[in-house]
Amino acid sequence: MRQIHIFIAIILLAGSTLSCNKGMKKVSFPERGLTVGFYNLENLFDTINDPDINDEEFLPGSQVKWNTEKYTKKLDNMSRVIAGMDPGSWPHLLGLAEIENETVLNDLIENELIKAAGYRVVHVAGQDPRGIEVAAIYRADYFKPINIKSLSPVIEGVTYRHILYIKGLVMNRDTIHFFVNHWTSRFGGLDETKAARNGTARFVKHFTDSLLTVNNTNQLILVGDFNDNPKDESMVKHLNAKPLMNDVEHPSLINLAFNSHKAGNGTLYYKGWDFFDQVIVSSSLIEGGKLLTSDIEIVKHDWMLFKPNQGEARPNRTMSGGRYYGGFSDHLPVLIRLRQAK
Repeated sequence: MRQIHIFIAIILLAGSTLSCNKGMKKVSFPERGLTVGFYNLENLFDTINDPDINDEEFLPGSQVKWNTEKYTKKLDNMSRVIAGMDPGSWPHLLGLAEIENETVLNDLIENELIKAAGYRVVHVAGQDPRGIEVAAIYRADYFKPINIKSLSPVIEGVTYRHILYIKGLVMNRDTIHFFVNHWTSRFGGLDETKAARNGTARFVKHFTDSLLTVNNTNQLILVGDFNDNPKDESMVKHLNAKPLMNDVEHPSLINLAFNSHKAGNGTLYYKGWDFFDQVIVSSSLIEGGKLLTSDIEIVKHDWMLFKPNQGEARPNRTMSGGRYYGGFSDHLPVLIRLRQAK
């Protein structure tokens, strides 16, 4: 088993520097920390029919009459949230879910609210029949991808939505391994879909174990919409992501969302708060590494929320059940702040 882990790690580590990335400018380490986050954009789709995917819900002839005006408003809303994740700055590395294609990503980073951040895009086209994909955007002065791979879990003969893997340099010096996830949803029933999430968790753990077997101080960051809570079987048993405690076991994966969820917090609301959008790090980012992480933060501004007549405020979404609301997303973004170890 150790030999298998080492072989997988060699595959992940072997990528050469991407020729499209020039040298990074010399910038100071951000005073408030280098921000790494995740945001499920809730269906950032363009208005053009793609015959290879089921995007009929996001066309001018659909029930919500998806058009250029609504698409532009969606881009404005997403950019406003991204700009509000770290007021006075922008996230330095941001995983994204529920984007249709690279075109919408390029439209997003050109939006006036975030254009000055100078974002670049990492995207590998997936095979999801609905065109629901993951991606990342990054600020080239602070982060440099050097290896990019698409990791596709196959569970009982079925291929599920891929995980985006990026090996990159922070400040042109410290290496991190960044995984962007969007696991199978609970649509169709919790029990009926949990095998897919459990299997994906085991698949991801195979890669994280490989990296930590080669070097137990490797710095791993897993972000995503896992469609399970931190205490659920996929996260605790199969991914083996532990809560943050006083005694840190090395090497291990630490789920920074665990304690916050236990305290009643979450990132999306149905009948209560679920914490599906999580950040999981290797234990070296808790202690002993060149970079150290803060606790997780949920970005939750009042203007992002819908306030019903009864009950608490919850994320104000773009659409639901064929009705257009013009909001932001049904998910709230999360972030962590990396700082240099002393």
